[in-house]
Amino acid sequence: MREVATAPLPTEQATGGLAEFVHLNAQRSPASVAFRRKTRAGWTPVTAREFRDEVVRVARGLVASGVRPGDRVVILSSTRYEWTLFDFALWAARAISVPVYVTSSEEQVDWIVADSGASAAIVETEQHERLTRGAFAKAGRDAPVWRIEDAAGELAKTGSAVPAQDVLANRAATENSEVATIIYTSGTTGRPKGCVLTHSNFLAEARHTVEMLQPLFKADGAEAASTLLFLPLAHVVGRMLQIGAVSAGVTLGHTSHVRDAVADLATFRPTFVLAVPYVLEKIYHGARQKAHGSGKGKVFDAAEDTAVAHSSSASPGPLLRARHAVFDRLVYRRLREVLGGRCRYVLSGGAALSPRLVHFFHSAGITVLEGYGLTETTSTATLNTPDAFRPGTAGRPLPGMSIRISEAGEVLIKGPTVFQGYWNNEEATRESFADGWFTTGDLGRVDDGGYLVITGRSKDILVTSGGKNVSPGIMEDRVNSHPLVGNAVVVGDGRRYVAALLTVDPQQFELWKRNRGKPAEATVADLRDDPDLRADLQEAVDLGNAAVSQAESIRRFRVLSAEFTAENGYLTPSLKIKRGVVVEAFADEVEACYSEQVPSR
Repeated sequence: MREVATAPLPTEQATGGLAEFVHLNAQRSPASVAFRRKTRAGWTPVTAREFRDEVVRVARGLVASGVRPGDRVVILSSTRYEWTLFDFALWAARAISVPVYVTSSEEQVDWIVADSGASAAIVETEQHERLTRGAFAKAGRDAPVWRIEDAAGELAKTGSAVPAQDVLANRAATENSEVATIIYTSGTTGRPKGCVLTHSNFLAEARHTVEMLQPLFKADGAEAASTLLFLPLAHVVGRMLQIGAVSAGVTLGHTSHVRDAVADLATFRPTFVLAVPYVLEKIYHGARQKAHGSGKGKVFDAAEDTAVAHSSSASPGPLLRARHAVFDRLVYRRLREVLGGRCRYVLSGGAALSPRLVHFFHSAGITVLEGYGLTETTSTATLNTPDAFRPGTAGRPLPGMSIRISEAGEVLIKGPTVFQGYWNNEEATRESFADGWFTTGDLGRVDDGGYLVITGRSKDILVTSGGKNVSPGIMEDRVNSHPLVGNAVVVGDGRRYVAALLTVDPQQFELWKRNRGKPAEATVADLRDDPDLRADLQEAVDLGNAAVSQAESIRRFRVLSAEFTAENGYLTPSLKIKRGVVVEAFADEVEACYSEQVPSR
């Protein structure tokens, strides 16, 4: 058993909750730009004073509409300025926000509305309104539902008769131990569970994260710190960045869809961003595809090798430094431009990123800081920082956090950001703790520097018919790092050997067809058994197999013609694979992996 901990910081704020940040910012620096709001005219600034006043107006409207302290209010919307506005307005009214993913099914919306006991909702689209009103009807509750586009103006009128002092009194009376939000975990199986997170959880998370990431949140000189948020605010990671940015006075912008992120990054020009590995891999593969498509593939590949060597070296020699300088002008500069030209840091979580990609971005002038956490730990529990940066790890514990590795290799967590339990589910809460430690279900180890390394998921452990325990995560990460692979799912539980289901990245597939002389109109379904495609995908499988023993290696694979997305139900909204759903949906493909004798390797 191994344990590592970081000393806590002194406690500062005693009461007032998360809405206190809004008032403190308006008092300290009323004219500072708190947000840049995306409008038809471009990025329109919103000052700290303007945001505070708008939060108070909306909170007065919520109170006038019958929202009381402790009431749960659903927010069903994509990432946008109004999402943040309503979040803080609900806290100012001493209510509890209940975020719902825009990709949620009718059954999931019904469950969250019923289980949370929500008494109102703020939604974005007509479909959202229909789903939410239907959920309230099924729960036997008559509840107001506001459309987020117009709700701020409507509530400002509704609340004109409510004294602003009533809202200020609510905020002042907020105890930090009160519930701030109930976040329903997207889950890879079963019904979502509501994680109860308090103001204190988020206050500790924000303060400790900002403290560890001073170069990001407290930019020096004339260039103010700013970030563009394009991950879902229904997810705890996006929520953490929202609260951290407001607490630190960082200028925040919102992008509703990941597909718009690249275009918005170019115009918003943030100094740092938050992304999941999927986004960073898309940026890398997009740059690589563009280079190879324009006949500059060899230059890009040489630049990549140079970047990895340069970042990995403790003391690069003169020749390596010279090559790096040349490629900075030819390749790395263009990569920085994709992120807006000013971005120097990327916070990454949700899954492991290939160490090679971390080195590549780092040498290109973009430091990727990986971390680890769950909804139950209010997002980040461990984090790499600019002055404590080790690629391939999830970093060290945040202040006040302790990490323990159990005898079975499971990661256990204790500290001020750990949740208080699941809403209406005492049994699940009890099962999630052991001797006061939260049991994550993830497997890991702590290296000699105190950095956490995640090695797999205990529930994902496959046991072959020969009794071999196989953790698929490390192989999947390696296979996914190949540009041609969209997603990899390793299978083999109860089977005589390990196999894999692979999807093909659609953008890389188009480039691959041109380079390989395949018909332009050919689909993945047409070419899934093509020898050239299988040979190139075998290279990806070999990358995964290099990380494990022969007994654990992938012996066969099947190419799927489908894509995995959150919309079609194969990925969670946070872009994690729903392993059980995939294996069930493609049961025939799994069986095909074992239908013939495997040639010896």
